[in-house]
Amino acid sequence: MTSADESISAGPAGYRAVLAVREFRAVFAAHLLSLLGLVTGELALSVLVYRVSGSPLLSALAFALGFLPYLLGGTLFAGVADRHPARRVLVVCNLLCAASAAVTALPGAPVAVLLAMRCFSALIGPVLAGTRSATLGDVLGEGELFVLGRSLIRIVTQGAQLAGFAAGGLLLTAVPPRTALLCTVAGFLASALLLRFGTRRRPGRAGGGADVVGSSLSGARQLLADRRIRALLLLSWTPPFFLVAPESLAAPYADAIGAGTVGVGLLMCGMPVGTILGEVLAGSLLGPRGRERITLPAASVLLLPFLLYVLRPSLGWALFAVALAGLGAAYTLGLDQWFVAAVPEELRGRAMTLQTAGTMTVQGLGMALAGAAAECVPVHWVVAAGGLIGTFVVGSVVRLVVGSG
Repeated sequence: MTSADESISAGPAGYRAVLAVREFRAVFAAHLLSLLGLVTGELALSVLVYRVSGSPLLSALAFALGFLPYLLGGTLFAGVADRHPARRVLVVCNLLCAASAAVTALPGAPVAVLLAMRCFSALIGPVLAGTRSATLGDVLGEGELFVLGRSLIRIVTQGAQLAGFAAGGLLLTAVPPRTALLCTVAGFLASALLLRFGTRRRPGRAGGGADVVGSSLSGARQLLADRRIRALLLLSWTPPFFLVAPESLAAPYADAIGAGTVGVGLLMCGMPVGTILGEVLAGSLLGPRGRERITLPAASVLLLPFLLYVLRPSLGWALFAVALAGLGAAYTLGLDQWFVAAVPEELRGRAMTLQTAGTMTVQGLGMALAGAAAECVPVHWVVAAGGLIGTFVVGSVVRLVVGSG
C-alpha cells in the first residue's frame, strides 16, 4: 500500500494527514500559485478591457467569458485527462494558460484579442481542474484522504479568491493592468514547475485509440447513462445554480439598502467565508461516516437561509443568511466520497472534468438568470424565490440520489 492508503486504513484522518503527503503538497501549492495569479489577472483584465474600450458590457464579458466556455471545454476535451499522463496534462495546461496571459499583457493588444485569450484559458480550465481532481485519487487513494484533499482544494480556492481580489485591487493602485497580468504569467509558470518536479509520472488511465473529442463524448455518455453517477452529478450542479444569486446581485441589493460599495464587498465575502468554515468544521470534526450522514440533510436545507430575504434584511442579516447558506456547502465532502466510489477508474479524469465544467456552467447560468429576474422584480424577492424554488428542486435531486443508492 502507499503511504496514503496506510493513513486511510489506520482510521479517521484530518487535514494534517493530507498535508503530510509530499506529493499532495506539491499539487496544493501549485494550485494556490496558479489561482492567486488567475484571480489577480481576472481583475486586471476586467480593468484593462474597460480602459481600452470604455464599455461596461465588454468589461463584464471579461469576467463572464471565464464561465461560458467551461461546458464546451469540459465536454469536448475531457478525454485528455484520461488518455495522457496526468503530470504532462497538468504541466501543459499551466503553460498554455501562462502563454495566454502573456498575450493579454502585450502592449497594444486589442480588446478582441484580450477576450479571445480569456475564452482560451476558460476552455483549458475544466481539463486542468478535472485532471487535478483525478490526480488526487492517485496521490491520496480513494478514501478519506481523497475527500479531505478535495476539501482543501476548495477551501484554498475560496480563500485565494478573497485574497486575490484584495491583493489585485491594491496592486492595480500601484502598477498598470498589463503589468499586473504578469503576476498571472508568473503564477502559472511556477505552478508548472512545481507539478513537473514535485509529482510522479503516471501513465494515462485509458487507451489512446479514439480521438480526443470522440473519447470525451463517449465518456460523457457512459457517465450520464449510469443512474447513480447521473444523480450525483445533479447533486453537484443543482445547489450552485441557486447559491450564486446573492453574490451576483450584491451590487443592486447593497444599493437598495444603502450599504454602498463596502456592503457590496462584504456581501461578496459572505458566501466564501461560510463555505470555508463549513468545510473546515466537517473535515476536522467529523469522520467519513459522519460526513456521509450529513450530506443529504445539508444539501436539502442549505438554500433555506435565502428565505430571510423576504424581509429585505439589513446588511448584517443578509450577511448572516449568505454565510449560513455557505455552511451547508459542507455536503460536498460526503458527495465526493460517493462520486469517486461510483466512477470507474478509467473514466475518473473525464468524470471530474465533466463535474467541474457543469458546476462552472450552472453558476454562470444562475448569475445570468438572477440578473434577468432582477430586471423585473425587486432583488430581495429574486433571492428569496431562488431559495424557495431551489429547496424544492434540490429536494427532488436528493430523492434521486436516495433511489440510486
